Amino acid sequence: MSLKSVVEKNTTRSGRAFDLVIVFLIVTSLLSYSVETLPNLSEEWRKLLRVAEVVIVALFTVEYLLRITVADRKWGFVFSFYGLVDLVAILPFYVATGMDLRAIRIVRLLRLFRAFKLVRYSKAIRLFHRAFSIAKEELVLFFLVAMMMMFFAAAGIHYFENEAQPEAFSSVFSSFWREYTPTIS
Repeated sequence: MSLKSVVEKNTTRSGRAFDLVIVFLIVTSLLSYSVETLPNLSEEWRKLLRVAEVVIVALFTVEYLLRITVADRKWGFVFSFYGLVDLVAILPFYVATGMDLRAIRIVRLLRLFRAFKLVRYSKAIRLFHRAFSIAKEELVLFFLVAMMMMFFAAAGIHYFENEAQPEAFSSVFSSFWREYTPTIS
């Protein structure tokens, strides 16, 4: 079994396992980003989340380098959609080193682009959809896109509103569920 069959093809047992590990890392990364925004998070949890981030970025970096290694056209992969998504998934970690806190917050927001790494695994999602009828397939796709948009919106709301209203938008989770009550003058 070649390295290329594991990294590029999800038709082998090893390839499927590789894909599942990457999907797990993506979801873990997004969850850790969200947990990190909780206002009263202990320093112990913050340290654990930092370690998790370092490990996840290291594994994503290895994955990126493996994909370049097995690509037939190396530069073609680097500048392809998937290559750029993979690069944007790891780049904020390396760029943020040595920056001031405000710049780090902006760069860390780019970590959300890791969700786009899930696009690579759309074949697996299509296999899951085969269990549903044709009409249900469109509904499931709409639901997934809507949930991603809601997550990005909550992260953006938290980022932009947290300083102005720390009690109302203390975390991504609170930004997700915040009710809007308009004031009528």
